[in-house]
Amino acid sequence: MAQSSIEWTEVTWNPTTGCDKLSAGCKFCYAEVMTKRLKAMGQEKYADGFKIIRTHESELTRPFAWRKPTTVFVNSMSDLFHVNVPLPFIKRVFDTMNQTPRHTYQVLTKRAELLEEFSSELTWTDNIWMGVSVEDYRVRDRIEGLRNCGAKTKFLSLEPLLGPLPDLDLTGIHWVIVGGESGRKPRPMKEEWVEDIRQQCEAAGVAFFFKQWGGKNKKAAGRELNGRTYNEMPAEPSLRREAVLA
Repeated sequence: MAQSSIEWTEVTWNPTTGCDKLSAGCKFCYAEVMTKRLKAMGQEKYADGFKIIRTHESELTRPFAWRKPTTVFVNSMSDLFHVNVPLPFIKRVFDTMNQTPRHTYQVLTKRAELLEEFSSELTWTDNIWMGVSVEDYRVRDRIEGLRNCGAKTKFLSLEPLLGPLPDLDLTGIHWVIVGGESGRKPRPMKEEWVEDIRQQCEAAGVAFFFKQWGGKNKKAAGRELNGRTYNEMPAEPSLRREAVLA
């Protein structure tokens, strides 16, 4: 477990490490930069570098030691549904999440086709939130793969947002995170793109979370939109069922 500065989670947990670049949102991959740094620091977990996918058996028992209910971002340094992560290991990660219902797990992937393919093989307890990254219009088909999986809570990470996303189909989606790119050469994000997505979420009754404007100095740029911060989180599945029944 590592304490996280990501605004929408508390800690990170990485039962796998390593990845490769898949689409435009990967250009300035945070995990790749961090892997190089951690490897240089001599951390064995990252000794093979970023392009080698590794599974870490020792991580599978770690969440059992966390007594306090915690919000956990799973695989901030990898993608659990990468083609080189064996399905039996994914099942073991899910088994850990299934057996620790006090924690809320946030799993995020760009590989929605494998998510959809493997979904029926996995046990989707209520504490597992599943999301896909959608950085621009070209990859919005990932949303359909997410919609077809068995997760009770489904979310979109529109970060780094690289273009407008009009007319999103938010059916079955419970949470949308939007954020701009940060770093030395960030690609710009326009306010009208963000506001349009916010309005779509409002119309669809979907929780909206604005993470950051990004830029070279993301702290200075802040995370206010329309003069306020948006920190909405998805309702628990049981509360959504009660709302439907009412």
